[in-house]
Amino acid sequence: MMQDIASRLRRDGRVAGALYLVVVLAGMVCLAYVPSRTGATLAEAAAHADLFRAGIAAFLMMQIAFLLVPLALYRVLADVDRRAAVLMVALAAVSVPIGLAAVTHRLEALTLLQGADAGEAAQAAFAVSIQRYGYGLRIASLFWGLWLLPFGWLVLRSARLPRLLGLLLVLGGIGYVVKVFGGLVPGFADSAFAQYATLPAALGEIGSCLWLLAFGARQGRMAAPVSRS
Repeated sequence: MMQDIASRLRRDGRVAGALYLVVVLAGMVCLAYVPSRTGATLAEAAAHADLFRAGIAAFLMMQIAFLLVPLALYRVLADVDRRAAVLMVALAAVSVPIGLAAVTHRLEALTLLQGADAGEAAQAAFAVSIQRYGYGLRIASLFWGLWLLPFGWLVLRSARLPRLLGLLLVLGGIGYVVKVFGGLVPGFADSAFAQYATLPAALGEIGSCLWLLAFGARQGRMAAPVSRS
């Protein structure tokens, strides 16, 4: 019986890790690499139109995978504390429609990119679309942080992943929330704290992804039989 539980946790953990890897890689492409290469103006983006499209595709892939990751983690952690696991899934799922609404502004910008008009009006409309996309990401990032709080707490309580990762997830979740609300304060975005606020989240999420891929989830301190629901 215990071997069955351990085997199931390893298998389900690796499934969660594989989905998490899609989120991590697609997120690196659409949130870091593509913006750094395509710039913020119509002319700059037009010079990298294919990369701009690839960024949108990567963002959509990230949203699909991010909808599935918490469901996969639910199978791994639900028996530890079902209410916390449900909260983890709900907070992550809320971010997906917000992210999809945000990327519609990126699609508006793509339409301008493909048009023949490169005048001042088109450039201004392009800048507005990119700005609105950024606003949407800011709201989505609030939930990208909030879901890490129950996720990290479940890891800390169960030890099914190393507790250091659970601590980083919690700190990262707090960092996301502080960064979103702090962004409402003038000058906060330029502070040193804002630059590194989400670093624990990056370390915790990438670390959790790689751990789950390599080892799956372990039984930890919870040895009770696990529900499959």
